[in-house]
Amino acid sequence: MVTNDRPKMLFRATEIAALDEFVFNHPLNPASEIRGRMMSRLTGLTRTGVSIVRVPPGKESFVYHSHRHEEEWVYVLSGRGVAEIDGEDHEVAAGDFMGFPTPSVAHHLRNPFDEDLVYLMGGEHRDCDVADFPRLRKRLIRSGEEIRVVDWDDLKAFSG
Repeated sequence: MVTNDRPKMLFRATEIAALDEFVFNHPLNPASEIRGRMMSRLTGLTRTGVSIVRVPPGKESFVYHSHRHEEEWVYVLSGRGVAEIDGEDHEVAAGDFMGFPTPSVAHHLRNPFDEDLVYLMGGEHRDCDVADFPRLRKRLIRSGEEIRVVDWDDLKAFSG
C-alpha cells in the first residue's frame, strides 16, 4: 500500500469558509483588527503566504509599515477601504491590486466605511525580515520565530 504524505493541494470554497477564522490585533495599533483564514499553509506552502482576510468597519489592518526583505501584495475582493501608500491616501475597492516590492514604501489599510473590507493578501515568508514603523520610530527584526522591536534611537551603527 502506498501512502501519500503530501498535504492536500486543492481546497474548495466551502472548505475554506468552514475553517476557523483567526483574529489578529497588531500590538502597536489599538485600532488594528483583521479576521481571516490562512490558505497557503493548508497546502504545504512555506515560502509564501496567502490569506483571505477582512477588516471590519472602523478598524485598520496592521500599522503603517515598510519591509526591507519580504514583498507583499493585496487584492481587494469586496468592500471599500483607504490604502495609505507612501504618505498618500487612496480609496480602494473590489478589483484593486497593490504590490509592494522591496525595499517597500510604507503602507497601511483602514476601513472607515459601513461594510467589511475583504481582500486576499500574500507575500514572501523568508527566514529573516526587517520592518520599519516610521510614525512610531520603531524597527521590527524577525529571525525565524524570534521577533524583536527596537526604538530607532536605540539603533547603533556597527563598524568593524
